[in-house]
Amino acid sequence: MFEDDDERIYRVVINHEEQYSIWPEDREIPEGWRAEGTRGTKPECLAHIDQAWTDMRPLSLRRQMDSETVAGGS
Repeated sequence: MFEDDDERIYRVVINHEEQYSIWPEDREIPEGWRAEGTRGTKPECLAHIDQAWTDMRPLSLRRQMDSETVAGGS
């Protein structure tokens, strides 16, 4: 299947580290991921992710860096 021919509907999914991906709507979401609420064509879902996922660091790393900043500033 050519990318341009992909007419499937996708869901935006997110994991516990707040990392985003897309998953075909007609397939079961893999363990460790959950539906974020957005659905649409592949380009629509990817455009949403581009706007929503502004910090690519995993949640655990962001928390660690934030706690180091607070500890260093005290």
